[in-house]
Amino acid sequence: MTAAAGGGAQGGGRYGEDVFRPEQAGEGARIDFGALAYDDITMGRLRALGVGPGWRCLDVGAGTGTVSRRLLGEAGVDSVLAVDRDVRFLTARPAPGLDVLEADLTAPDFVSGTFRLVHARFVLMHLAEHDRLITALAELVAPGGVLVLSDAVDLTSDRTPGTPYTEVMRAMWQGLGATIGTDVSWVPSYPHLLRGAGLVPVAAEIHVPPLVPGSPISRFWADTWERSRTAMLATGLVDDADIDTAIRYLDSQECAALSAGMLTAWGWKPEAGRA
Repeated sequence: MTAAAGGGAQGGGRYGEDVFRPEQAGEGARIDFGALAYDDITMGRLRALGVGPGWRCLDVGAGTGTVSRRLLGEAGVDSVLAVDRDVRFLTARPAPGLDVLEADLTAPDFVSGTFRLVHARFVLMHLAEHDRLITALAELVAPGGVLVLSDAVDLTSDRTPGTPYTEVMRAMWQGLGATIGTDVSWVPSYPHLLRGAGLVPVAAEIHVPPLVPGSPISRFWADTWERSRTAMLATGLVDDADIDTAIRYLDSQECAALSAGMLTAWGWKPEAGRA
């Protein structure tokens, strides 16, 4: 949920420039609402994979650094290199063992070295060249290490009941696709892509946070719609009144909808000499 890299395939725009600019007031808080909704799930999975003391970690698209700092403080890893295209939120919250690098994931050799954990959350969904980028990230995993990728999965469909929420979510995905190339349709292929990058074994899971009035995920979506309003209006699927109605709907007892889920997939780099 951060300006981790360059533009997508459709509109040619860039996350962090055309939409979700980090200098815009409140953008750090928007990212943190997403962190409040998903960090416990992310950390639970990372701990279950054995992440802990002795691990050198790479956090790509680290945003405000919540996962990076929890890896250090809770999991007790040795170090974390937090990478983002704009690092203002990371440098504002330093921590012992946290190194910060301003870099673009799509650039060749954007980072050097290998890591026992390579983690990226809500980053690749905004980028094209998925196969190439996943292969590049897999190459940064040390033998015996693990690549963990998380991205959104859209749970609306043609059979989903029409509500203010579903109408605006459809406009959001279409608008972001046209503006910065966001595309979550390929996310369920993560396990296959990880296996294709030479990682084995691979596995995946999905978490869907409940849409409860005032919850972090509800506040995240409300802020996200406000900041992507121009892109959503350009689709012609919604108008300003529709977006305002959906924001009120999120904060009401009338809300009866599924949030977008977070699919997390992981794959292990074989030890040297092992298939």
